Amino acid sequence: MSSERPMGTTLQQDSAIYLDYNATTPVDPRVFAAMEPYFKDLFGNPASAGHHWGWVAENAIGKARTQVASLIGARPLEITFTGGATESNNWVIFGLLSKLREENPTAPIHFITSQIEHSSIMKAMAAVQKQGVEVDFLPVNKYGQVELETIKKAIKPHTKLMSFIWVNNEIGSINPIPEIAHIAREHQIYLHTDATQAAGKIPVNVTDMGIDLMSFSGHKIYGPKGVGALYIRGKDPKVQLNPLIYGGGQERGLRSGTVNVPAVVGFGVACEICQQNLTAETQHMTELRNFLWQQLQEAIPGVHLNGHPTERSPANLNITLPGIKTEQILPRLQKLGVSTGSACGTGAMVVSHVLRGLGLSTDEVQCSLRLSLGRWTTQEELTKAAQILKNAINK
Repeated sequence: MSSERPMGTTLQQDSAIYLDYNATTPVDPRVFAAMEPYFKDLFGNPASAGHHWGWVAENAIGKARTQVASLIGARPLEITFTGGATESNNWVIFGLLSKLREENPTAPIHFITSQIEHSSIMKAMAAVQKQGVEVDFLPVNKYGQVELETIKKAIKPHTKLMSFIWVNNEIGSINPIPEIAHIAREHQIYLHTDATQAAGKIPVNVTDMGIDLMSFSGHKIYGPKGVGALYIRGKDPKVQLNPLIYGGGQERGLRSGTVNVPAVVGFGVACEICQQNLTAETQHMTELRNFLWQQLQEAIPGVHLNGHPTERSPANLNITLPGIKTEQILPRLQKLGVSTGSACGTGAMVVSHVLRGLGLSTDEVQCSLRLSLGRWTTQEELTKAAQILKNAINK
């Protein structure tokens, strides 16, 4: 693990403490160093096959594809680079629908998802509903996990896709994706998972676990923003999607447009670093998360943990304060970078559909905070963070 911290994450006595790593992470200095040449001297277009500049860029993309694939146990040709997990999620839903309709325009189509997915899944599923697809949004248990029996009961003869988030972006609960994949395989249904908060943070092997489609993003794992990937299983079974974006035929015709070479290079290095340090970082994050939860319980009597107590992200705590609405204390939390709702919202005060899906009331949702840790978080910072929260509530 690098001891060098990116600018802006350094914590001095009077500076702010960043605890919103689920929203985004700073670019690791090693990632930035790898990217920098591709903004300047190595600026070629990988589609320019007739000269050295193009070859260098194409080789860099190939190396990054291998690095990304290695992190998740895939083959390089099963990785397609996208603009991020939101695009990947949309591509799965609309690309599969297009392919299915192309094969049989009149056949009924049924998709299954849950009530607490990321908004890019929720809204895309709602959109295909309007196009005639039957969609079931399954309820979850009190921990925010979809239960296997609930899935089995929802399956129909014309079910073609199941999409479930692996690690929930708000509450951190982990879904039993390998077990869900087994059910999907038994019924010959494609399984997609949004693994944005899973890849690089918990063990993921798409081949061994039987996953057909998987989305993830660079900026959640200390890579740059604006780049992500979609894993598309290449065999047993071979999954086929129609493109969302047509043009020059880049990414084997699946996602046209000039590839963002610096970002892809950075994404690859970020994946490689995560793979090299996965066990150590997971253990370190878990210890820090447990330490923070202990500090919060001591500082704030009556604080409640949302999500599963143990089957959760090593880097996430979502808490409900005892009768204190977050908007009341936000002015006193200016030195604490936390989230009061989904990190992908627009900044408006909205009631989290994830927390409501757990059964929380509107008032309880408005008393909730998400704290998420990262590569450079320290125990000292977490002790200070708990004290800042305690002081804000007491005042």
